[in-house]
Amino acid sequence: MPEPSIQPAYRLVTNRLLIRCWDPADAPQLETAIHHNLEHLRPWMPWVNQEPEPLEAKIARLRSFRSQFDRDENYIYAIYNLEGTRVLGGTGLHPRGGKGGMELGYWIDKDYINQGLATETSAAMVKVAFEFLRVQRVEIHCDPRNFPSAAVAHKLGFTYEATLKKRLPGSTGELADEMIWTLFEDDYPPSPAFNAHILAFDAAGRPLKS
Repeated sequence: MPEPSIQPAYRLVTNRLLIRCWDPADAPQLETAIHHNLEHLRPWMPWVNQEPEPLEAKIARLRSFRSQFDRDENYIYAIYNLEGTRVLGGTGLHPRGGKGGMELGYWIDKDYINQGLATETSAAMVKVAFEFLRVQRVEIHCDPRNFPSAAVAHKLGFTYEATLKKRLPGSTGELADEMIWTLFEDDYPPSPAFNAHILAFDAAGRPLKS
């Protein structure tokens, strides 16, 4: 029996969020969100050190994100409010976990932390990974000092596997330690992510069914 084909989800709607692939037209809103969150993100996101950068550079980056998405190489998403009027963060499923795996990343605007939005986003991404992209495992990598990120992994039933020394590029160029959390396909049904409420749509806006 042939393996089920993957179904990339271009747009997701959760209880409180609109999560969709980036479009180059989003560049001004992304620029505003990043500038608003520079110090909030600086300890954990090395790319913040590129800021400020010209708007044209962000447009080029979002074109690249969309191109990678369309080629099923890397799934990078914007997190919006339900109305689609404000960027609240970013997330993605990245093919950095080796064969059969993907790494999940996320960040949330400083004005919206401690509201469960990172957990809501990550649950939706886990659901997409297992039900639409047909992966065997999802990993979350984070600095051990990033307690909120580790808490998301714990809440969603990920297993803490290891802390690797001096592996994660830090914001000032140093190498930081890196925690690895993993959720395997067999562990997905008991995970809170399994029951996450999402609506998923393909590139043409058609509903997806797992």
